[in-house]
Amino acid sequence: MKQPLFWKLLITVVILSSLLASCGGAPTAAPAVQNPTTAPAAVEATTAPAAVEATTAPTSAPAVEQFTTSSGFVCPQPNPRMDVTSKEFNLFVWTEYIPTEWKECFEKVYGITINHDEYSSNEEMYAKISSGSTSYDLIQPTDYIVSLMIRKGLLQKLDNSKLTILKNMDPKYMNQPFDPGNIYTIPYEGGLDAIIYNSEKVKTPPTSYADLWNPEYAGKIVLLDDSRVVIGMTLLTLGFDVNTKDSAQLDQAKAKLAKLIPGVKLFDSNSPKTALIAGDADLGIVWTGEAYTAQQENPAFKFVYPTEGAVIWQDNYAIPANAPHLDAAYAWINYTMQGDLFYLMLRDFPYLNPDLAALDYAKANAPDLYNPFNESPITNPPAEAVSAAHRIDDVGDATTLYDKLWTEIKGSN
Repeated sequence: MKQPLFWKLLITVVILSSLLASCGGAPTAAPAVQNPTTAPAAVEATTAPAAVEATTAPTSAPAVEQFTTSSGFVCPQPNPRMDVTSKEFNLFVWTEYIPTEWKECFEKVYGITINHDEYSSNEEMYAKISSGSTSYDLIQPTDYIVSLMIRKGLLQKLDNSKLTILKNMDPKYMNQPFDPGNIYTIPYEGGLDAIIYNSEKVKTPPTSYADLWNPEYAGKIVLLDDSRVVIGMTLLTLGFDVNTKDSAQLDQAKAKLAKLIPGVKLFDSNSPKTALIAGDADLGIVWTGEAYTAQQENPAFKFVYPTEGAVIWQDNYAIPANAPHLDAAYAWINYTMQGDLFYLMLRDFPYLNPDLAALDYAKANAPDLYNPFNESPITNPPAEAVSAAHRIDDVGDATTLYDKLWTEIKGSN
């Protein structure tokens, strides 16, 4: 009974298979084989917008933190920014010679604490540095003391590869006799020590250093508390060189200076303009920037280049031999001497400015500072005044003669 049924089922399966083959059922599955080579989804995946955006996102620069000083001055970014690991910076500079914004910006931008000390004469600065008990990173020696400090081994050679602002320097301030090739220094500011007087109070205008001995001026004179300048101008009135080493000539200068000292109202190298503006003094010998500021305050003040020729000078940046924070010193020089920061010197300390980038920046962005500065014969002295000027130099062993003279003269007053 079971065998006939089996054979019937087998015959039925064979017949159905033949019918399916003849109807073309098998080829309809072919597209499944083609899918991997033509699937559009796979192609699109390689060019998906999301993948492109992911590769370009990093080109957006991170936001740079902007700093502002207590006065509202927006701090420029360092250009370039230097790698600095020091956390302190020891600055030893002349009184009234650093804009407040510089200090605030430098501390904020670099995260460095500034220790700021000041001096009012080169001799004061030299005494502290030569004692060997200080750890200053940057100082501002004037030309004649630079030569002495180099000779005594108190300064270290500069690494010009770390001074990005050298390209900004006016060539006429570079390569001076006190530091040929700028091995140890770079210029900061300069000036001429000439005569200022109040034209509303002084009846007989002075034209020379020698005129200061006029009895009419007694008790009305302010002089810089600077031995080399005051002794130097006295030597010039006698027809001697400002850098003489002749003891006999220095004795003559001492005798003449002794006649002037009693008529001097005060010696001041901190802010000699203050006595003039306040009316405590009517005339005297002051620095360029002090004279300019006094004249801006009161146009009655006149500035005279003496017939003997003025005393010309240049202050400089230099790094002491034992400076502990060199990276901070170079960062400070480069940052504060950028044109967009050093132009502030025209506002605060308007002396002869060697930074061409600063002058260009002021001309374009601060004409109210630049124009009067550029037009004044005080801050832009005539060529003949500069060529007739006398530069004070290191006098070597004769320095003790000058020091002795100065101590005795001032002590007798």
